[in-house]
Amino acid sequence: MPLWKLHGNGRTVAPGAVVRPEERLNWPATIAIGVQHVIAMFGATFLVPILTGFPVPTTLLFSGVGTILFLLITRNKLPSYLGSSFAFIAPVTAATASAGMGSALAGIVAVGVLLAIIGVVVHTVGVQWVDRFLPPVLAGTIVALIGFNLAGAAHGNFAAAPITATFTLAATILFAVLFRGFLGRISIFLGVAAGYIFAAFRGELDFSAVESAAWVGLPTFHLPDFASSGTWAGIAMFLPVVLVLIAENVGHVRGVATMVEDPAINENTGKALIADGVSTALAGFFGGSGTTTYGENIGVMASTRVYSTAAYWVAGAAAILLSLSPKFGEVINSVPAGVLGGVTTALYGLIGIIGVKIWVDNRVDFSRPVNQYTAAVALIIAVGGFMIKDENSGFELGGIVIATLAAIVIYHLGNLIARLRRTGADDPRPLAAVGPMGGDPVD
Repeated sequence: MPLWKLHGNGRTVAPGAVVRPEERLNWPATIAIGVQHVIAMFGATFLVPILTGFPVPTTLLFSGVGTILFLLITRNKLPSYLGSSFAFIAPVTAATASAGMGSALAGIVAVGVLLAIIGVVVHTVGVQWVDRFLPPVLAGTIVALIGFNLAGAAHGNFAAAPITATFTLAATILFAVLFRGFLGRISIFLGVAAGYIFAAFRGELDFSAVESAAWVGLPTFHLPDFASSGTWAGIAMFLPVVLVLIAENVGHVRGVATMVEDPAINENTGKALIADGVSTALAGFFGGSGTTTYGENIGVMASTRVYSTAAYWVAGAAAILLSLSPKFGEVINSVPAGVLGGVTTALYGLIGIIGVKIWVDNRVDFSRPVNQYTAAVALIIAVGGFMIKDENSGFELGGIVIATLAAIVIYHLGNLIARLRRTGADDPRPLAAVGPMGGDPVD
């Protein structure tokens, strides 16, 4: 029995129809769509290793390997590309600066292992408990604070070459506004390309490493460092990333189920978490960036109406092939700071806006004090870069960790207080009459 059934005539998709995960078009069409997925993921995936100092070919290799592992673990029932997750940028940057790359890789491995364990739990008992622990107001806040916490990093690169950075930022915005469909979804990639050409005319590029690199070769591998005391202190910085990956994976599965109009796809949520966890741990163990399901590729599926997992096998294989060219990796590494400054000014802000979109899509009620304080306190801590640090022991908690813990405590403790107050003898009001933190609800 073939892995995929041929859809219709294999060449076209009828109006109103979709190519389901277990179907495919003919191979030339499938390969063409797979290449589109590579282009869609590329702009975001290569930026993460550039910004964190990780080898680009290694990240691409484990992006492709992770995608194939995802398809195997979900048994070809869930289309997804696993690209580099932006949620790792802040903790990786902090860990690398304080304890080295090995410490950062250990944090990535820890996130992957924990995510896989959570996936096993979700697969066993269901995803309902995730919804209760991570409601939209919390999920949106955590995603937003990770993006806004990176504002300082964007400013540092922007200030290195403000003219090039301004041009790159303007080009990125124009591409996003002027183009629709597929081109609009790769505006980050197009903005970097335009900025790169502009920087070349200004003499800001250094091609010496590109000229000396081989055309074909294996990526550079690095191992995590679990022996250093600084590693274990730094792993705490990575734990909020687990919550982001859960939200992204759950949202991805639900999005595919909705677009294919097949609720049964939601049963793969636990397997998706396991697969992303395994992929992230594997990448971290050998020197690659942590992975996540990619919204850019959701856009390609929505525009083509092709949800075939066969296209993702093509995309994963293509990423692996690209990773085997050191020269290609050095071309990516030659992107100058000004270009990165311009694109990250938009990109980090967009990560924050994704969190805001979660609030809007789920109609989070910010007239309620518990929701207000959950978001307000966490965002100020993240943007301000609050830090807890003990010089003697080397223990350190950065803004993302503190902000995430603050959001979780404020939300759940506030609602617990409201429930306890409701049940008190001095408050005879029914549940519907009691707002969060015991206040009056505004409906």
